[in-house]
Amino acid sequence: MREPTLPLPPSETKPVIWTVAISRLRNLFRDITPEYDGRATIESINLGFDDAVHHIRERMATERCDAVIAAGSNAAYLKSRLSLPVVTAKASGFDVMQALARARKITPDIGLITYQQTMPELADFQATFGLQIAQRTYVTAEDARAQINELKASGIKAIVGAGLITDLVEEAGLAGVFVYSAASIRQAFDDALEIARFTQLESGPSRATSDTLRAKHGLNDLRGESPAMQAARHSIELFAKSPATVLIQGETGTGKELAAQSIHRESQRARHPFVAINCGAVAESLLESELFGYEEGAFTGSRRGGRAGLFEAAHRGTLFLDEIGEMPLQLQTRLLRVLEEREVVRVGGTRPIAVNVRVISATHCDLDQRVKDGRFRADLFYRLCVLRLTLPPLRQRADDLVALAEWCLKNALASLGVRPHANLHAEIVACAPLLSSYAWPGNVRELRNMMERVALFLAAEPLQALSPGFVMAIAPELETSAPLPASSPVPQAAPESIEQVLARFNGNREAAAKHLGISRTTLWRKLARQQ
Repeated sequence: MREPTLPLPPSETKPVIWTVAISRLRNLFRDITPEYDGRATIESINLGFDDAVHHIRERMATERCDAVIAAGSNAAYLKSRLSLPVVTAKASGFDVMQALARARKITPDIGLITYQQTMPELADFQATFGLQIAQRTYVTAEDARAQINELKASGIKAIVGAGLITDLVEEAGLAGVFVYSAASIRQAFDDALEIARFTQLESGPSRATSDTLRAKHGLNDLRGESPAMQAARHSIELFAKSPATVLIQGETGTGKELAAQSIHRESQRARHPFVAINCGAVAESLLESELFGYEEGAFTGSRRGGRAGLFEAAHRGTLFLDEIGEMPLQLQTRLLRVLEEREVVRVGGTRPIAVNVRVISATHCDLDQRVKDGRFRADLFYRLCVLRLTLPPLRQRADDLVALAEWCLKNALASLGVRPHANLHAEIVACAPLLSSYAWPGNVRELRNMMERVALFLAAEPLQALSPGFVMAIAPELETSAPLPASSPVPQAAPESIEQVLARFNGNREAAAKHLGISRTTLWRKLARQQ
């Protein structure tokens, strides 16, 4: 049973929701919109991708919109480029089964094309009903065309998918079976209405921005089918059912904040704020007031009327404390008290304020050792790690490397408006030995940054094949761990130091951090330790 919707504030007008679609999904949006006339002002935008982004940004300069509804690749594109909440209309498992049943009436050999991820759970369905379902994924429209052509060449006559897919399928002369049902679209409308109302309730001069208050990433953003990643996603699903604190451990670039956001979005707190702060990136003098807030006159320059802290901003939701190992001991004591008493006292104040917040923390360092060294409070450590999740480094996920590299490169090419080569997958597979020989100290973040670099060079040379030599020329750091040919007498180059990388980029720390595959905060911390 769905939770009751939030009441509409009497001082606000009806929520404003825009639907964005360019395929047959547009018609389904149009048919359902009248059902919500009394509860929201809903307008259809018949554009997609970059055109929709420009249109919405221009209108937002003078108009109000509380939420956008889109689907598939279009929704993912809008989410990454708009500050507005974007609700993704998702086909349910029942929708997929019904669509496959309709396709089965056309042919026993069926294709299913989904955005970014396959549906491994269909294996039992295939076996039960004797179906041959060829699953494919896509990122861009050109990618989708390539998948459709491959399926057509293999003899597939009917393909199930979203609006973009069915439109392209019919262009190719095949039968397209639309996967969405009216029930799933109503669910998206209900979700958008809830978000719009929540935004209105939570908005105000003392609140954080809407981007700060919501988790943008979910479980599907933790990509990879290796046993380690499957286990991590399983743990996230379990942890989401509990209100207990979670400690996420992992090297830089392994996706600790993605995991934290996923736990929040899978939990009962999903409709409430997700607030994040990097404890290593905020000066100690400011971190206390950021977390706990302050009263008027608490210190020189404090705002009139005081200010709520992040604990208050995250009330009923989740507070993510990244790099918790960098928190000063003095603040560790205050944090422990908040966790135990479930109330905060603002800096300069005496009045306790009750808060209902789930705390998820993350660290790249060995907190157990820091406890032994006296640099981290043992009682706080055990209070933070009721549940514990360790994310695997990329070097331990060899099975995921090729798929991740391909996904990152396709997204990078799409952002540049470049069509990927038809044989891109085969070219990346050919580069697999080179990629696998590298240690990836920056993990998935470093891989993504490197693929953005590769995409830039491919865009400049459209006919260039993605060969190991081409990749090595663009990313010479791969040579530091790549095996040399037996005939070569040249010794392997030693990894560059941070100082050498900074010198290469003329002291530009942002460029150096991107080259190293680490965040600017991590680079700053490493430099501080060397001084």
